[in-house]
Amino acid sequence: MFNVKYMIGSRLEKYTMKRKEEVLMVELETNSGESDTVVIYSGFSSSLVRPTSFDPDIPVIEADAKIISIDRLASPYNPENPTYIKTGLTLSDIEQLLVEAGV
Repeated sequence: MFNVKYMIGSRLEKYTMKRKEEVLMVELETNSGESDTVVIYSGFSSSLVRPTSFDPDIPVIEADAKIISIDRLASPYNPENPTYIKTGLTLSDIEQLLVEAGV
């Protein structure tokens, strides 16, 4: 697990704006110790476990959340038959993709 020291959620959202053919599925632990799954697509994040604010300025992924893993999926996302590009990425793995995408 990696402790996020910066607004990784914002960077992941920007990544999906540049890579609209991808959906990111982020497994994390909130700062209160709860497990969460966040889906990020086309610049928007949504929690599959907790309520998501309607205000896009309120981050879904807290700055001090612990990223457990990130999966890259092909869009459009079909929860009944997801198409995985790569699973189990670490924050270090995704950092390389973010740099390549310029975010």
